[in-house]
Amino acid sequence: MTEFSSIKLIVVDDHTVVREGIKSIISATQDIGVVAETGSGLDAIRLSRQHDYKVMLLDIALGDKNGIEVLKQIKAEKPEVQVLMFSIYREDQYAIRSLKAGASGYLNKQCSKEDLVNAIRQVASGLKYISPQLAQELANNLNQEHEDALHKTLSDREFQTMTMIASGKSVSDIAKDLSLSVKTISEYRSRILLKMKLRHNAELTHYAIKNQLVD
Repeated sequence: MTEFSSIKLIVVDDHTVVREGIKSIISATQDIGVVAETGSGLDAIRLSRQHDYKVMLLDIALGDKNGIEVLKQIKAEKPEVQVLMFSIYREDQYAIRSLKAGASGYLNKQCSKEDLVNAIRQVASGLKYISPQLAQELANNLNQEHEDALHKTLSDREFQTMTMIASGKSVSDIAKDLSLSVKTISEYRSRILLKMKLRHNAELTHYAIKNQLVD
């Protein structure tokens, strides 16, 4: 980071090669500087408390904590900072959920270098960022009902549980990962199946794969 960088950035991604690539792109700018980086959601919260920064580039799929949960905690503690979600997941499945949770924008990892820099600058200025493609899709779909609306009725915790079940994790594994009881996760599963009008895990997994909610 140069002494004169006006946009101080924290980079959060659990892949070292991705963080190195982002830093390489940012190093070519004069107005953006990386003040900290981590691959951990818990570390992201700690770094947010320790540093004076303007924008956090935050992955959704972190190993220790879901990125949307990290987003909510950071915004609760520092509402003035701008969080730009950065994910491999499809925009139409995660962008709106991220924005509702307090994100200033959503950027797919398949974006260009120019899009990355422009998105950081845009949210740093206080504006929201979504890609032109997502904006067009949202406009086209305003008056249409879609099957994928079913999963949009889920709470963030229910949505997270659904994607973990669809990824093949057992109720006990999910309970351990989320530091919750097996009973609580079982209740989430029951509510998910009811809300989405599904009968069992196999149908849930089929739905998630069909709608590209899991890799």
